[in-house]
Amino acid sequence: MKRRTAREKVVQCLFQIDMAEVNVDDAIALVTEDGEDDTGYMRYLLDNTLKHLPQIDAEIKKYLRGWELERIANVDRAILRLAFFEIMFEDEMPDKVVLNEAIELAKLYSDDQSYRYINGVLSSFLQTRQTTEA
Repeated sequence: MKRRTAREKVVQCLFQIDMAEVNVDDAIALVTEDGEDDTGYMRYLLDNTLKHLPQIDAEIKKYLRGWELERIANVDRAILRLAFFEIMFEDEMPDKVVLNEAIELAKLYSDDQSYRYINGVLSSFLQTRQTTEA
């Protein structure tokens, strides 16, 4: 499974877990096809995003400006959670790649305004992060 496909499926899983309180294994079964066994990277992203969810949500809330995390669209929340996980905990993945993937996922699964909002939230986070590291 390609990384982009894995990210799409992770967003779908996070959405289901958030909306319908589906357990992780059921969420994975719902987004994978029968016989699809190359789910290692997808499972890694999903498990670790969920593992770090309190830290991720706390960080996201700092950059929402005028919104509550619970009030943004569920799909946008899932995209942000995955992107923040990758930026915060995955040193191997370049931040610009994560930003681009999040924007592409928002264009695919959300509306025209959402991808701009996600871009703004992630860009603010990355800018603050770069300033702190400098």
